[in-house]
Order: sequence, then C-alpha cells, then structure tokens
Amino acid sequence: MLRGRPAGALAARESASEVEKRIVITGMGLVSPVGNNVDDSWANIRAGNSGIDWITLFDAELVENRVAGEVKDLDLVGRFGRREMRRMDRAQMLALVAADEALQDAGIEITDENKYDVGVVVGSGIGGIVTVVQALQGFQARGHRGVSPVIVPALLHDGISSRVSMHFGLKGPNYNITAACATSNNSLGDAADLIRMGRADVMVAGGSEACIMPMVISGFNNMKVLTNTEDIPQKASRPFDATRDGFVAAEGAALMILEGLEHARARGARIYAELTGYGHTSDAFHVTAPNPDGVDAAEAMRRAMREAGISAGDISYINAHGTATQLNDKSETLAIKQALAEEAYNIPISSTKSMTGHILGATAAAEAIFSVKALQDNFIPPTINLDRPDPDCDLDYTPQVGLARDIEHVLSNSFGFGGHNTAVVISRFH
Repeated sequence: MLRGRPAGALAARESASEVEKRIVITGMGLVSPVGNNVDDSWANIRAGNSGIDWITLFDAELVENRVAGEVKDLDLVGRFGRREMRRMDRAQMLALVAADEALQDAGIEITDENKYDVGVVVGSGIGGIVTVVQALQGFQARGHRGVSPVIVPALLHDGISSRVSMHFGLKGPNYNITAACATSNNSLGDAADLIRMGRADVMVAGGSEACIMPMVISGFNNMKVLTNTEDIPQKASRPFDATRDGFVAAEGAALMILEGLEHARARGARIYAELTGYGHTSDAFHVTAPNPDGVDAAEAMRRAMREAGISAGDISYINAHGTATQLNDKSETLAIKQALAEEAYNIPISSTKSMTGHILGATAAAEAIFSVKALQDNFIPPTINLDRPDPDCDLDYTPQVGLARDIEHVLSNSFGFGGHNTAVVISRFH
C-alpha cells in the first residue's frame, strides 16, 4: 500500500488507519568522523571533505593499516567524567552523545505519562570490543583482580541500547540488533514496526560503533578487506574507482527519532521526512563475501520500494553501501541494475563512505541521516576520490562534486558480513 500521503482531493479521504501506518522522522543525532553533530557532519559531506586520517587512538605502529575514520575533538571526559567513563564502553558513550542530540532535536520530553511509550533499538556490529580487550589485558596482568566488576554490562551489545534507555528514562521496548554492517537499517525497520504494532509511540533507533583498536584493525587487514593506500589518508576510501583496494574502518554513532504520524502531529512536531519502505534479505552464500551476482541485494531494494509503494522511476537518489572493496562495489552495481532496470542509469548515486569511512554497525543510520539531509537540501552528495571509474561500475556515482537535484524519494542500501542485505526508502513528507 502506498504510504505517501495522497495529494489533492485524495488527501481529504486519508483514513485514520492509513495515518497510523505512516512513520515519520522527527529528530536526528550524529557523531562521525566528519563532525560531532548532524549539521557539521552534513556540511562536510556536502563540501566533499574527508574525515579519514592517521590513527591516533592507539600506537599505529602496532598494525599494518594506519588510517581510519576517528571521531575527533569530542570531550567525553567533560560530558561523563572519568569515574562514569570507566563504567562504559566507548560505543556506549558515542551513542549517548548522539541520542542527546536526537532527542533534543525532536523536542521529546520524557514524563511519567509517556515514559513507557518511548523505546530504544540501537544496534552495533562489534559491541563493547574495546572493553573486552582491556579486560583481557587486565586479567593477563593481574588475574581476576585485574578485571573490572562492571565489565559485563560494558561489553554486552545490548549495553548500548540499555545505556540510552537508562540515561534518558526511556521505559518502552529496549533492545539491540546485530547484523554486521546492515545493523542500523534493521534498527530503523524494527523500530518502525514496533510503532505500527502499537507497542510504542516514539522510538530512538540507529547504531553505534567504536572499533578503532589494534585487534579489529589487524583482523580486517588480515582478511584483505582494508585499503593499503596510506600515503594520503583522505584518498584512502575510493568507492567505485578502478584503483579501490578496500574499505577504511571508522567509528561513530547515528540515531533517529521515529514516530507515528498521528503522534507527531498531535504534539506539533517538526517532521523531517518519512520512512516509507524497508527491505531485508539474506544471501545465504558466504560468511564475508557478497553474492557476486547481486540478486539477493536487488531483492532487498525491490521489497523496500514495494513497501513504499513506489517504482524505480520514483527514486531520486541512491545512497550506496559503496564500501570501496572490489567485491562489494561490483556486486552492488549489478544489484542496482537488477532492482531498477534501465532507470538505474538515470538515478544519481553516491557513497558517503568515501568521506566517513565505514562505520560498521552505525553506518546505515548515518547514511539514512545523510539521505534526510539530501532531501531537505535537494542536494546529491558526492563520491570523492572517484578519479578512474571502474568499467564494471558504470552507473552515475556523482564523482568528486555534489549537485543540486530535486529529490522526492531516497533509497539507502546497507549490506553486511553474513549475507545481510537491507534497504530503506526515505521520502519527502507531504
């Protein structure tokens, strides 16, 4: 069923049941390699400014790959204090910063009357990995006395969503999703379904990841999925370029406030956009490699468009998964062609990972936020570092410079290790 609001005379006949099914975006929060809030991050994305640089979070001489997308100049000590920081993993702290921005942006005030109607679905691909490694080092150095009593809630994946719930007093549904790099699209889809089922009025949804550490970087590097280009860090991420040689690992947190339309209208909320479609399929092919023919990823896109009630010709922009690995960029190109047929050649596409790097479990929500901003500004962000287009990636990937374009519907793709394929449709609110 078409979830977009009917125009003209049809608008007068919009039924209550149709209103209840519509999910709108009323707040956003983002901590990323290109900025510590939504506005700064989007300004750098618009301008084509990379947030990728040399690793500073640890001694990069310990690893072969020394570039990453780190969150910069964020005063976590000032926000939380050293005592409280010892109780939380970095991924939890980043999520709290993003959640604070999102809730303030949406103007959500938690009261005794609504606290059970506001929930949290915040996912992570790797969870509290920094805490795990620190605890192991403590155990090796001092035995059981070297292990903090608060390690378990800090390392658990659901510790991220629980921290958001506790910090802001959100007593509705609260859980974590883990689906590798597709995670936070799943968070958005599940959160929307909870609202439609009447289990919440408002959901805080998205993802958080803090994984810039020697073990993770070494693991990815030894899998041969990270770039080896390091002479100029800002040039390291090159989606769809013939010279691409892997992704750049990154960290950050991205959260959205989703509401039912009726609830948002009743409280006079500012509505940024509408989440109209969600599709999720599995490759059932390989633990890390995508299905090279792209057929399963294409089906996720089709399902998202079908739920949104739109066709290929209605898509104005695609925010691609675009990791800059040889396998992903080629298979995603094939998938887009299968899902959109000839229209694939007419739709501007870009990979904002060329600037942020790959934020793993938070990347889908970050790119959903960029999709909302693209709608707001009628602006297609660029794919930077696309100097030599790969002949196998022959669609319009908006190289180097963004462009003004009327935008009505955005398709945002995110795929993950384990064969997870997700796509969301974000539409202009009418």
